[in-house]
Amino acid sequence: MTNAGVIDRARQLAQDVLYPSAMEVDAAPAVPAGHLDALAAAGLYGLAAPVSYGGSDVDLVTFCRVAEILAGGCLTTTFVWLQHRGAVRALIASANEQLRAEWLGPLAAGRRRAGNALAGAWPGPPLLRARRTGGGYVLHGTAPWVTGWGLVDVIYTLARDDAGNVVGALIPALASATLTAERLDLVAVNASVTAELTFTSHEVPDELVCSLIPHADWLARDAQGLRPNGSLSLGVGARCCELIGPGPLDAELAVLRDRLDAAGPDEMPAARAAAAEFAFRTAGTALAVSGSRGLLACANPQRLAREALFLLVFGSRPAIKESLTRLLAR
Repeated sequence: MTNAGVIDRARQLAQDVLYPSAMEVDAAPAVPAGHLDALAAAGLYGLAAPVSYGGSDVDLVTFCRVAEILAGGCLTTTFVWLQHRGAVRALIASANEQLRAEWLGPLAAGRRRAGNALAGAWPGPPLLRARRTGGGYVLHGTAPWVTGWGLVDVIYTLARDDAGNVVGALIPALASATLTAERLDLVAVNASVTAELTFTSHEVPDELVCSLIPHADWLARDAQGLRPNGSLSLGVGARCCELIGPGPLDAELAVLRDRLDAAGPDEMPAARAAAAEFAFRTAGTALAVSGSRGLLACANPQRLAREALFLLVFGSRPAIKESLTRLLAR
């Protein structure tokens, strides 16, 4: 499928499936399985996967455009889908050929789906630690903000060992005596089934380990990979612009998209902050344009406003937070 074909298919799904039911999903306990199945049937779970494994291997600009379009349809569904990319990218780079052979094809097809538990790699003291054993690792600690619990098959999990390395593993998304999940109650995207995981001497065999890299190297990669999250803000902002009507905000959206696409690691935090501020500002404008009826529980403007609040803090980093705080304080 061409890049243009991928974008057209995403736009059709967003308009015909996701947006018409976005309010129902917002009130649901979980994203409907049919929504995720539709994304899989459209080939959108394999965007980042190699063609040799059944993926379409689109470029980053195309992937981000698809994420933006889907987020404008239903942010909650897109939020669950977006987590999948982390496991796919980790397997592509992994030296664990057996793990890649077992998982990459099914993940590319969307027959298997993945979430992320990245707490062990975040800046500062690790929330999730890994201790080396004879045949693998033992994980102990917590991983907040793990999205899609009960909707995904595997969790791409990062923990830090005593030597300062980040251990990456694909862990079955199954509760047990050593792995428990506590669902978080969110004011927006609650149907994403986001949870805090607790690992209590949880054993991970070497067969499930996909990477071992120094923490500093992981932070550098993270800085380069912050672009896709900005597409969620652009998608919410684009939907708000549609509700507001034609005007200068449309041109601003295009400028922000180009800015994100062109940003390197040093420029990305400010570009991400500007996108989040745009979603917040356009959501407020859309709500004001709609009037008091926009506050009804069945109304899209209030949903988009809550989602814009969510995106002020989702996927943030210290530099993004600092830049965003300055923008909002103007």
